[in-house]
Amino acid sequence: MDLTFVSTNVGKFREVRGILSEYDVRVRWSRRQLPEVQAGRLESVVEAKLDAAHHLGSRILVEDSGLFIPALGGFPGVYSAYVFDTIGLAGVLRLVEGQSRRARFRAVAGLSIGPRRWLMPGECPGRIAHRPRGTHGFGFDPIFIADGETRTFGELDPAEKNRRSHRARAIRRVGRLLRTVG
Repeated sequence: MDLTFVSTNVGKFREVRGILSEYDVRVRWSRRQLPEVQAGRLESVVEAKLDAAHHLGSRILVEDSGLFIPALGGFPGVYSAYVFDTIGLAGVLRLVEGQSRRARFRAVAGLSIGPRRWLMPGECPGRIAHRPRGTHGFGFDPIFIADGETRTFGELDPAEKNRRSHRARAIRRVGRLLRTVG
């Protein structure tokens, strides 16, 4: 089975391709910038991305994710990419100084097959590290430590990250669904 993943992020593409290979799904990458609508929920962002990508094929997969820090009212949340690009890891670390470091990564994968659509959430609870560690991954990976782990996502090799990450959980749901709907 073939599927087109639409994103500009090569790191996300590699993760998605690796995870869906477990389900015998071949993933083609369509490197395109999709609209980042200003919305309060990841689901709304993913719906807008599916709307924008519908013309690219009959089996389309998109994804959006964010780092949610309860002590900061859920910030950066749906604005994670913008926050990463503007204040970066150092800025987020400054914001959590003296605050609870609890956090969660959350992802929503959106799948369309013809006119049908599904949204698949995935979540990974954890905490914010005191300093960036590791060179793997991308985005906030060097400052996020999943519950039950001592290393940041940036310190985990891709296979280790794909066993527990928010994105992996969402994409595995896509893989299981594809086995039933073909």
